[in-house]
Amino acid sequence: MVDWDIRKLQILRTLRERGTVTATAEALRMTPSAVSQQLTNLAKQVGVPLLEAHGRRVRLTDAARLVLRHAEAVFEQLERADAELAAYVHGEVGEVRVAAFSTAVPALVVPAVRALRSTAPGVAVRVREAEAGEAYDLLAAGEVDLALSLAAQAPTVGDARFTRVPLLADPLDVALPKEHDLATPEGPEGPEGPEGPEGQRQRLRLADLAGEDWIFGGSGPWSDITRGACEAAGFSPRQGHSAAGWTAILAMVEAGMGVALVPRMAAVGRSGVAMREVTEPRPVRHVVAAVRRGGEDSPAVGRVLDVLRSVAAT
Repeated sequence: MVDWDIRKLQILRTLRERGTVTATAEALRMTPSAVSQQLTNLAKQVGVPLLEAHGRRVRLTDAARLVLRHAEAVFEQLERADAELAAYVHGEVGEVRVAAFSTAVPALVVPAVRALRSTAPGVAVRVREAEAGEAYDLLAAGEVDLALSLAAQAPTVGDARFTRVPLLADPLDVALPKEHDLATPEGPEGPEGPEGPEGQRQRLRLADLAGEDWIFGGSGPWSDITRGACEAAGFSPRQGHSAAGWTAILAMVEAGMGVALVPRMAAVGRSGVAMREVTEPRPVRHVVAAVRRGGEDSPAVGRVLDVLRSVAAT
């Protein structure tokens, strides 16, 4: 098989366009002797004459035209490769595999994908729903390029395997049955509440719900978050029911079976329960993104991180 040399093919192509060795040399900033030598070497490589004398000039043989006919397809493909590589360098193309916990998918990842469709349609995002802790295992194993998790379940900042990127502090609100006495933000001091006029209404204290049945998982991070927030408010929550998924938790709240501490991202679009904001100190959960160390230098990954930051900021 011939060992094709792209540079020599380009010289042959230029000779066809310019007509003379001298004009070819000028166009390519070479000497005429260098042009002739390169074309002689190319003829030896392909095993057929590429030039023939025509008076005081040379012209391409039929074999040279055959070679160039096939070379044009190569040049076209290389042009495409150059264009795609330039787009890759600017983060406009590429595939980014994202692992994200359940509430982060509709609240952060889906809006980010929608934004990328208009700003960088060449960037494909492949989403994999995973528990917050599992996302890091997938990231470490190279099965995903970016993981969205909770800071409480993330490896420490000093873990040399990953680079962590803070995204947002997601407030935790209280989900109440709509018929609950505290379902509306009007406390004992009236609709304006203790915070002053202009319609600012009294916020709910977690301590006001100390006697309620609480709905949260029997173990795991959300159990720890709920217990920790309630204990910081001065009481230990009485667990009335155990559930791990927000669909199940909010359905039980709607049915009047108890109350729950719910991240705001999980409650978006839920109309069957009353969501109340909690007064200071307001419990929050911190959402972070992570990539393998050095992975943030990938243009496509960097583009996805930028869009996630933008979505989180809004």
